[in-house]
Amino acid sequence: MDVLRARRITTALPAMILVLTMAQLVVGTFAGLDQFAGKGFGFRLAVYPLLMLVVPAVWWWRARRSGRLEGPPWGAFALIMAPFLIDVTGNSFNLYDSLGWWDDANHFVNWLLLLWGCGLLLARTEIHPRWALVLAITGLGALLAVGWELGEWYSFIRRGTELDGAYEDTLGDEALGTLGALFAALIVERMTRARPRRSHH
Repeated sequence: MDVLRARRITTALPAMILVLTMAQLVVGTFAGLDQFAGKGFGFRLAVYPLLMLVVPAVWWWRARRSGRLEGPPWGAFALIMAPFLIDVTGNSFNLYDSLGWWDDANHFVNWLLLLWGCGLLLARTEIHPRWALVLAITGLGALLAVGWELGEWYSFIRRGTELDGAYEDTLGDEALGTLGALFAALIVERMTRARPRRSHH
């Protein structure tokens, strides 16, 4: 019964994360609260749901083409979606402005979660040798970190109050994101490593 309940929770988790994220994005875009001012929440409202759903959509499309729809990787989907919820929740509680360490912690932890989920999907493709899987996950994390910083610059930094010191902050964020991706890669490699079979006598 406990296993069945855990499976139900895992299955429902991506939808719960999406709903909670969307609710906060709507509030941040239209409520006019101070903590959301200049944070590009209109842009986030348009883009975040797409980013959260693109990986499940691609997985579903490929699964339909191959005729193998059983067993969607709900846990991986939840890990990929979780950073978006953490980001908007941090803004809702004004943590980016009230806690000096929050932004740095987010870039490390969110990239760890994001690449953990992406890495579990990559591991299904049977990448060999194993170090190539670690390299692929870490490299993907580094590319996504660069893309994220470009998106932040375009959406609110270039027209906001955070332009001073943006270069140093961007380099630090990219480094922390890449480090989080490396930790995720090591976790995935450990989780998906084939255990040697014990011989029975």
